[in-house]
Amino acid sequence: MTHQTSALHIAVVDRTTWPDFEQLFTSKGAPSYCWCMAWRKADHEKKVTDRVSLKTAIAERVEAGVPIGLLGYLGSIPVAWCSVAPRSTHSRLTSDNSNDAGTWSITCFFVAKAQRGQGLGRLMLEAAVRHAMESGANVVEGYPVDPESPSYRFMGFVSTFEAAGFAECGREGKRRHVMRLQRSNDA
Repeated sequence: MTHQTSALHIAVVDRTTWPDFEQLFTSKGAPSYCWCMAWRKADHEKKVTDRVSLKTAIAERVEAGVPIGLLGYLGSIPVAWCSVAPRSTHSRLTSDNSNDAGTWSITCFFVAKAQRGQGLGRLMLEAAVRHAMESGANVVEGYPVDPESPSYRFMGFVSTFEAAGFAECGREGKRRHVMRLQRSNDA
């Protein structure tokens, strides 16, 4: 899947775009401390915390064809990331994993510092919803926080999800709102 959204070009992270994902995640300020594995860890990976092992774990998923997310490019430079994947690939995300067939989760955003404040997070959210629906999702779920939240800000903000049509359906912990967008009947 490839989308062009204004000047932002969107691509799925797969074997061919892995080097770009790696480039973005090793850039200054990027989340290389977790390699977007916080919610994905399988039981045998729960105690894995070092960067090399986390990078290896996400690389193995990409190599196996497991969806992990999207990259946003300005020209040929990767500048944005959005984690979007089937909720079933996230073992630690919510306390309620029932009825998650057909549900995709958006769990993380990263925009390179020089490109922040330009609406790229919103564009990545729109692309993530489109990608999930094109991949068969019936529901797309996000876990954003309020702007004043001292943690989980990487999961996005409630207002951005509301503007994209998501509705709150619960809470996960003290800070994360659970927000959902259903596939429309005409989709």
